[in-house]
Amino acid sequence: MNKTEAAYDLLLRQRLHAGEIQWYRFEGVKLRLADNTFYTADFFVMNAESVLEVHEVKGFWTDDARVKTKVAASMYPFKFFGVQRGKRNTGWLFEEF
Repeated sequence: MNKTEAAYDLLLRQRLHAGEIQWYRFEGVKLRLADNTFYTADFFVMNAESVLEVHEVKGFWTDDARVKTKVAASMYPFKFFGVQRGKRNTGWLFEEF
């Protein structure tokens, strides 16, 4: 877990204790995209409405990471979010795929 993921893990832990989410796991689920091609999400999160979400945390997005995330979002019935730190580490920015 890198520093950005660790900071987001802390946020999710706070949200869990506040009852905003029901469950989360870091790199707990691997999704098959094709033969010998897998996508391991940074965080799987079950929100308060029992909907599973995928949170992909990035300091910056590479083309490869964005493509894999979009492919996974098109194949699986979960909500996919890209998560980045705001400018000067002020909050978090979310992008839904």
